[in-house]
Amino acid sequence: MSALKDRLRADLTTAIKARDELRSSTLRMVLTAITNAEVAGKEARELSDDDIIGVLSTEAKRRREAAVAFEEGGRAEMAAKEAAEGVVIAEYLPAQLSESEIADLVSAAIVQTGAAEEGMRAMGKVMGVVTPQVKGRADGGAVAAEVRRQLG
Repeated sequence: MSALKDRLRADLTTAIKARDELRSSTLRMVLTAITNAEVAGKEARELSDDDIIGVLSTEAKRRREAAVAFEEGGRAEMAAKEAAEGVVIAEYLPAQLSESEIADLVSAAIVQTGAAEEGMRAMGKVMGVVTPQVKGRADGGAVAAEVRRQLG
């Protein structure tokens, strides 16, 4: 079993004992998402820490999007709940990259792939190199925007 999944389970037990409703419900939801990912597909498998970080990133993104949607819909209390769940999930994700770090990675990938002359046609090549480097540490949309900016 992965160390991250063990940590999530241990933290869930601690949150339940401390009667921390927000943390325990959020960790239950995350562990359910991990279990669903493990049994998805043709046969069940054990997720690695990298796979679990991918699930956590997806869940964090869902919380951000839901918070924005609730805020726009005038439901501030639900937006606050989603944002709070996002904060709990973020504790288990690797530190996020800054804009300058993303720009540096994209620049290096452009040089590595020789994509500078090709322009926007080479976006797929550059994204293919950058995406594994930033997985779980940066939003894909922000990375794609930086690639477009540098290639365009």
